[in-house]
Amino acid sequence: MNVRLVPLAVTLAGALVAGACTSAAATTGARSTAGHVVGPAAKASRIKELGVFEPGVPRSYKPVETFAHAVGRQPNIVQYYSGWWEPFRAGFAKTAHSHGATVFVDIDPYGVPVAGIAAGDNDVYLTSFAKAVHKFGHNVIISFGHEPNGKWYPWGYTHTKAATWVKAWRHIVAVFRSAGATNVTWLWIVNRQAAGEGAIRSWWPGASYVTWTGIDGYYEKKGQTFSSVFGPTIRSIRKLTSRPVLVSETAVGQAAGKAAKIPGLFSGIRARHLLGLVWFDQHQRAGSHHQDWRLEDSPAAVTAFRRGLRG
Repeated sequence: MNVRLVPLAVTLAGALVAGACTSAAATTGARSTAGHVVGPAAKASRIKELGVFEPGVPRSYKPVETFAHAVGRQPNIVQYYSGWWEPFRAGFAKTAHSHGATVFVDIDPYGVPVAGIAAGDNDVYLTSFAKAVHKFGHNVIISFGHEPNGKWYPWGYTHTKAATWVKAWRHIVAVFRSAGATNVTWLWIVNRQAAGEGAIRSWWPGASYVTWTGIDGYYEKKGQTFSSVFGPTIRSIRKLTSRPVLVSETAVGQAAGKAAKIPGLFSGIRARHLLGLVWFDQHQRAGSHHQDWRLEDSPAAVTAFRRGLRG
């Protein structure tokens, strides 16, 4: 969980959607990133997907280039958060594509009733967004209302019924398909399991509406390991689906010991044959959930990250 400060969250929010979920749609217009081998046959030495979120995107790509220089590899996923009613940032998506990256849009419905989305009240906006994605022509990763099993967002647990959220997710996917936007990887994202959260299975839209699954989780304390942060959630997801799993938002805080924990993050991803990770490269200043997550302020962490990428 990384509950963003409200001003940031209200102005950001996005959804990256991958390929259709029916067998025909899943193969139409999707980039090869959606078709990675996952499981025992996958090569353990390669982190397939390296993603990053940087403050300042999608206004500028420069922070992503700075990150790429630091870690010695161009990310092939670049995330931005898209507020409801914001248009698809096609210009930024084109820039990302020119750098060999797929844009990942996390669309979050701040200020909009989820029941209304499910009922079709916002279809004009959704259709416009979908048509812009279709026109872009390259793969886009989209997520909607991330971390719904947590209770810190208005679309999540204790605020919105899981059945309503699921209905909204399915409706959004249907609108995109109707608009011809088959170049989407639909990324269903949950927060890593913790006490006091909703059951992950309650928020599952079904395999025909999901391309990848994602887990958001952070190292906030020294005693945490990959198994303790992600293990239970991976097991819960595997009971629901065999869809590929991405660590969709993560970082190691200074309180946990960045350089010391990063090797375990990479080895855990490899050992469980996950797609890779999206690093949340932002300095926050509000307690354990909002630490300094940046790599660039720690030479030892950068070195550990580079080694982790190499395997």
